[in-house]
Amino acid sequence: MIETWEPVDAFDARYARGTVGALRVFNEAGVLTAADVHVAARLGELVREPSDQARLALALAVRAARQGSVCVDLAALMAEAPELPWPVASGEEWLELCRGSKLAEQVLRFEDGLLYLDRYHREEGQIRDDLLARLSAPVREVDAAQLEASAARIFPGEGYADQRAAALSAARQSTTVLTGGPGTGKTTTVRGLLELLEEQAAAPLRIALTAPTGKAAARLQESVGRTDLVASTLHRLLGWRPGSSTRFRHHRGNTLPHDVIIVDETSMVSLTMMARLLEAVRPSARLVLVGDADQLASVEAGAVLADLVEGLRSRAPEAVAALRTSKRFGAEIGALASALRAGDADTALELLGSGSAALSLIDPEDAVAMGVLQARLTAHAVGLHEAGARGDVAGALTLADEHRLLCAHRDGPAGAAFWNRRIERALADALGLVHLPEWYPGRPILVTANDYGLELFNGDTGVVVSSSTGSKLEVAMSGAHPSTYAPSRLAEVETLHAMTVHKSQGSQARAVTVLLPPADSPLLTRELFYTAVTRAQERVTVVGSTDSVRAAIERRAQRATGLVQRLR
Repeated sequence: MIETWEPVDAFDARYARGTVGALRVFNEAGVLTAADVHVAARLGELVREPSDQARLALALAVRAARQGSVCVDLAALMAEAPELPWPVASGEEWLELCRGSKLAEQVLRFEDGLLYLDRYHREEGQIRDDLLARLSAPVREVDAAQLEASAARIFPGEGYADQRAAALSAARQSTTVLTGGPGTGKTTTVRGLLELLEEQAAAPLRIALTAPTGKAAARLQESVGRTDLVASTLHRLLGWRPGSSTRFRHHRGNTLPHDVIIVDETSMVSLTMMARLLEAVRPSARLVLVGDADQLASVEAGAVLADLVEGLRSRAPEAVAALRTSKRFGAEIGALASALRAGDADTALELLGSGSAALSLIDPEDAVAMGVLQARLTAHAVGLHEAGARGDVAGALTLADEHRLLCAHRDGPAGAAFWNRRIERALADALGLVHLPEWYPGRPILVTANDYGLELFNGDTGVVVSSSTGSKLEVAMSGAHPSTYAPSRLAEVETLHAMTVHKSQGSQARAVTVLLPPADSPLLTRELFYTAVTRAQERVTVVGSTDSVRAAIERRAQRATGLVQRLR
């Protein structure tokens, strides 16, 4: 069914005051928010659109983009909720009406029965055109015999057969999508691929390592293990421009100088960023898009990696290399991840209830079990405080990565903000304090915005510790070379006793506790559950009812896009 919102009260900010017609009806029904309505009403006024039906279609397209979709299927929406007062008899009739509207001249676009906002239609079409052009372009010749011999040396034996095959495939073509779950050897493949390409090159290769976030870029660099290469965020690689998040210094008229570009955590890349990247890559450069297609997609519009995997498998199957066997975690977590990918709720529940030391399920209504969980979380916070208070930087950073509490929501009783406050209250009680100050020893922090001056990036983590003299507090940041900062220099940070699953992408911890919201939460999806579970290396604890587990596994994160059809 179509997601709707329930008003908090008569003054709920999602109500659009003064709206009339179909926009008002669908706003009051909880389908549209005030943001959707105001955008559609204003654009309708600007182009002098007389059709109430066309304005409603535009509002639904805005709503779709807000929820992560690139386009909207009007016929499918009508079929999902036939009880709503739709203004036309069919989706086909509605599309025809929109095609003849004034909005279609500037704002709305149409493709394969789907309705787009102009920007996303152009970007999706550009991605298709650029990818197909790259796949059809001539590829630099390689010495086949040398390539095979090098691959056999770099990836010896049957244990590396999948990585060897993937690296050989990438070395022979201009564009490769390398996909696989955590620990399947994606970075091992990348490391070996770079060695293969450098042995084939007549001159030193210009190589770029990049990822959507600073944390993911740092992990890519650590995994590749090359001191001569510095990984960067996509924004920095493309040439960040102050005041613009969608335009960069490098573009089709000023392409990147690199011969090889490796993009990690591609599942987090939005449609817009992928369009900007592809237009900035030289036709002769090799591009390798690395990521897990089963993970959560970008918080912005699009599901690009999943679309590329599905679309290219039918159009150019050689461009997709999939790695399957995970070595990050043990058999139990691997089996759970496989059950989640397959949508097998019965097997997942059986594994969680098996009594394994690696997997457990806690019913949130079980007061005793929840008390044990609270005690464990408090003990972890106390341990962090003790390590921070004695200035043990290495110990505090190691302990911080021992455990992660992951939540689907940011707010509410199952949200990260609520649990951060709850754990801090318990820590204050344990220390005999009325309340904790903003900065205290052992406070784990998460950077939430890029700071190019300090070279701190969205997703970086750290812990507050006492200085070597004990006279002040410092924030020790994790990474290959830990560094410390005065708390006053860090503007965009938040406490990290708990975090959302979205923000956990690109990270890992020895143990993970996944706090599932009620079964009717629209955020509860298979992709979210899978992403949370696969952050763990040794142990997963799921806090949720069996209904929540089933709902998470059976509900897919549906994002309407047209890229798969266009690639086919």
